[in-house]
Amino acid sequence: MFRPFLAIFIFVVPMASQTPEDPQVILAQAMSDFEAGRIDESVAGFDAVARLVPRIAPQLWQRGIALYYAGRYEDCRAQFESHRTVNPNDVENAAWHFLCVARSESPEAARSALLPVGPDRRIPMGEIYEMFSGDLSPAEVLRAGGDVPLAQFYAYLYAGLYLEALGDEEGGLAYMRTAAEDRFRGGGYMHTVARIHAGLIERRD
Repeated sequence: MFRPFLAIFIFVVPMASQTPEDPQVILAQAMSDFEAGRIDESVAGFDAVARLVPRIAPQLWQRGIALYYAGRYEDCRAQFESHRTVNPNDVENAAWHFLCVARSESPEAARSALLPVGPDRRIPMGEIYEMFSGDLSPAEVLRAGGDVPLAQFYAYLYAGLYLEALGDEEGGLAYMRTAAEDRFRGGGYMHTVARIHAGLIERRD
């Protein structure tokens, strides 16, 4: 799964002087910038962390998401390919890789390049992976989410992203608006992603 990163970062990179040049300070600011919808500033921060601490760069899945919203789809693809080396079981990583390739090339190319995953036991991650593989519909993923709020959240989030990648922006936005509802705040950082995504589309329209 996408894992909380700050704890990993603090473990690998001991606390330093907490100056503005400290990578931990930059990382925290990059995440705050993303949560506030400041995409360009967020990407700049994540890029700086990757340059300052290259061995940590594969862990920066948040950077990959920010790159997606910045339209840097090739860099986004590379980030998720890199993240697979440290987190090979994660369906979310494969899903975001699909989204990057679909934007830079096509949904067909994205499906052909879909990253393999190991066991991701979160409900309904197995069904989400089958959806991106082309074997299940978004409606089937939503049914698999059942009545567990976090599972419902993931179902709405990834069904929305998938539909949009296929060109159904109206259907995708409807699901994304649901994923962004306050009742799904338990989705943490990914709930922020849903909120940012829905807001960007609405402002664009």
